[in-house]
Amino acid sequence: MSAEAKKQTLGFETEVKHLLHLMIHSLYSNKEIFLRELISNGSDAADKLRFEALSNDSLYEGDSELKIRLAFDKENRTITIADNGIGMTRDEVQEHIGTIAKSGTKQFFEKLTGEQAKDSELIGQFGVGFYSSFIVADRVTLTTRKAGASKDEGARWESSGEGEYTLETISKEQRGTEIVLHLKAGEDEFLDGYRLRSIVRKFSDHISIPIIMTKEVVPSYKDEDDKEGEEAEAKDETPPQPEDETINSASALWTKARQDIKDEDYNEFYKHVSHDWQDPLVHVHSKVEGTNEFTLLLYVPSRAPFDLWDRNAKHGVKLYVRKIFIMDDAEQLMPRYLRFIRGIIDAGSLPLNVSREILQQSKQLSTIKSGAVKKVLGMLEGVAKNEPEKYEAFWKEFGQVIKEGPIEDHGNKERIAKLLRFASTHTNTDKQDVTLEDYVSRMQEGQDKIYYVTAESYAAAKNSPHLEIFRKKGIEVLLLSDRIDEWLISHLDEFDGKHLQSVAKGDLDLKTPEDEEAKKELEETAKDFESVITQIKEVLGDKVSEVKLSQRLTDSPACLVADVYGMSLNMERIMKDAGQGMGFGMNKKPIFEINPGHTLVARLKEEQDDARFADLTNILFDQAILSEGGQLDDPAAFVHKLNGLLQGLLK
Repeated sequence: MSAEAKKQTLGFETEVKHLLHLMIHSLYSNKEIFLRELISNGSDAADKLRFEALSNDSLYEGDSELKIRLAFDKENRTITIADNGIGMTRDEVQEHIGTIAKSGTKQFFEKLTGEQAKDSELIGQFGVGFYSSFIVADRVTLTTRKAGASKDEGARWESSGEGEYTLETISKEQRGTEIVLHLKAGEDEFLDGYRLRSIVRKFSDHISIPIIMTKEVVPSYKDEDDKEGEEAEAKDETPPQPEDETINSASALWTKARQDIKDEDYNEFYKHVSHDWQDPLVHVHSKVEGTNEFTLLLYVPSRAPFDLWDRNAKHGVKLYVRKIFIMDDAEQLMPRYLRFIRGIIDAGSLPLNVSREILQQSKQLSTIKSGAVKKVLGMLEGVAKNEPEKYEAFWKEFGQVIKEGPIEDHGNKERIAKLLRFASTHTNTDKQDVTLEDYVSRMQEGQDKIYYVTAESYAAAKNSPHLEIFRKKGIEVLLLSDRIDEWLISHLDEFDGKHLQSVAKGDLDLKTPEDEEAKKELEETAKDFESVITQIKEVLGDKVSEVKLSQRLTDSPACLVADVYGMSLNMERIMKDAGQGMGFGMNKKPIFEINPGHTLVARLKEEQDDARFADLTNILFDQAILSEGGQLDDPAAFVHKLNGLLQGLLK
């Protein structure tokens, strides 16, 4: 292959260009983190090689001592970070560095504001370790070779970070990756051994493989006037030989006793495993002993990762077996409703040669997962009880994900239910801060149900006509407006022995003496409205399953009620929006309830003109759909009928 064929000049993706610009301008005040990010990448590469070599020892190529080497060159103004980990092929270099192959990238960039402080936080959520090189360097050269590949299958990548990069095939003697940063003017502070060592000890001391730097050996003599020593030095033509020095503790943080670990150590380890740039919100560090012995160090991030809703995104918990990395995408370690959890689980009871296929069938791993989930739930329960402000911050970021818990994890449904937070008519705010325990403690005497309403927004839930009788009687109702709430409520049908009941489904039975009296009065009133109800049913036809007088309305003229076992109107709308073709035609038709005490309904009773009766009936029906947050099949017809009614009033 000719040199011209081997070397290419390629353009970055638009997203990468944008990202590089942000890296340079938004993160400059915290520029030393570039070293942490590159060392973390080197550590990950070593972990991956160690795992691959479990089944193919030849990948070590005779060198099984994994390490990261850090060096600087004052004359050429460069910093070099090299590892002897797994390395990359040329195609992998192009895939991982020339592009950002992440779902949700477009949405991530749409969130950027142009404000450096806010954007730097978002960049931290995105996780862009390698690109941090360009904060301090105006040119970066990366050379790499995949472990097990031939020496002439190396690759060199180089860029000034301005839109293009070169990529060529080279010969590389040793496996692994070497990154050379050609520093910008004014960055000479990093051409200093003490400065680099201090950064490593601050950010990367927990890395479990040695980080090596060269230590100059300076000869010293007992007596400054020792002429023999000076003469010996003068005669010795061999210069002092440099020595290697390990500048980190090189021990797995999670194996240490908790009392020996500082908060900043925990925080820096989190940033290493998550590639987040913010401190975590909370963590749990625990060792579980017994038949299935394991240690875990798990974190809740301060902010939700940008790909939280990407179902194909990798989970954030790494699996180790006796400090040997196994995999970083172990879905068997953490359920999807805890997919935001970051950290490690080190399983001492699993075999080192465990494979992904074995893991899928492993009862031991299932037990470890169950234990880890209990530890996470216990951590969240502790925060909710002892640090309510911190839990409020957690709920704001991850509440909707936790609501998936009762759907997915039936065994822990009660525990998860206690962690849930909702808006309600008690607080009269869209803030989700009401627990189910709070609700139960405020239930009225004789009340045996937890009432809720679902809607597409908080405003729609708060203003639902279904709440009118509950407000009148002072009965609290949960206001559910997250999309996940419909699925949640279908799996969480009771709490503390109390059934959860939608105020928009089925007949209303408030179990009070006043309620029984109101029912009797309504039955008497219904006799006077028999002909009106019959005529309304004729007008609406198969749009409704039934027309009846309403016990739940006090102010509105009409509303739609779903069958007690049917799908709510809000759920129908969600399914329809998702392309599932749901609508009134695919679910049992709603019940149309009218308020006999409302002026418009009274007008219906008196109306003698069949056309006007039909128009008014359709207007009331369409209004009921709109009050549920629904969409009209024919908005123009609604407007035409409404205008006709208004014109009639003006005559």
